[in-house]
Amino acid sequence: MVKIITDCLEKEGFLVNGAMDFNSAMDQIYQSTPDIILLDVVLPKMNGYEICRLLRNDTRTSHVPIIMLTSRIQVEDKVAGLEAGADDYITKPFDNLELVARVKTHLRRAKQEKSFNPLTGLPGNILIEEEIKHRVADTKRKFAVLYVDLDNFKAFNDVYGFLKGDEVIKFVAHIMNKNVKDLGNPDDFVGHIGGDDFITITTPEKLEVICRAIINQFDSTISLFYSSEDRKRGYIVTRDRTNQEIQYPFMSLSIAVVSNEKRNIENHWQVAEIAAEMKKYAKSKTGSVYVKDRRVR
Repeated sequence: MVKIITDCLEKEGFLVNGAMDFNSAMDQIYQSTPDIILLDVVLPKMNGYEICRLLRNDTRTSHVPIIMLTSRIQVEDKVAGLEAGADDYITKPFDNLELVARVKTHLRRAKQEKSFNPLTGLPGNILIEEEIKHRVADTKRKFAVLYVDLDNFKAFNDVYGFLKGDEVIKFVAHIMNKNVKDLGNPDDFVGHIGGDDFITITTPEKLEVICRAIINQFDSTISLFYSSEDRKRGYIVTRDRTNQEIQYPFMSLSIAVVSNEKRNIENHWQVAEIAAEMKKYAKSKTGSVYVKDRRVR
């Protein structure tokens, strides 16, 4: 069975590592975490259900899709496999085309899940990079990339805790999504780079109205995340390592804009380099601002 599956998947271009018993399988899995695991129910020493539970309870493999293979056709057997943590169940004998289709489906789904930020549900770095590459390659259309960063977020987290910080992150994601949807183009893009960094991709004629709307909604609402005491004095207080008191203003937004409206941009690395320059400049300003690269080359 291992050879049949290996031959079938290798013909489709997959790199397959096969194992005949529990020990050799676990050695291979822990040496190099696979993208997907095909697991037979009937195995020597330990059955597939037990191995599946073991893999699901291990942080190194808890995220890996598992397809169980068995000749048992009873519903109870399928339920047992799914309850053990399997993502899918294929009954032997199986059609090779079905096996390949299911493997590809689960790999595609796993990639999509990894590509979205778990806190905000927005596309993460993989999809962000793909989208920027796509926009750069389309030389017939102008684009504007908005890099959005929270100022004084670490100080807020230190005082109010990570749960309140997560609420702020979700709030920023919400206002970006809403304003881009309301004011942007149908195919505009919103992503979450990670932490307090976000990105929007739109067109040059839309960027200013989107930036202003995001900043206005953020500035008019952000004080509500602070205590009444902090709102009265207009800042928060933390202490450094020497126990000296430090005052931090309320959070604000710095938006760095990169566009090919007036200059040629050849790749996504160039977008990131220009954004880093503009972001540094934006963060040197006080309060919420957006700054645009106006160089022609």
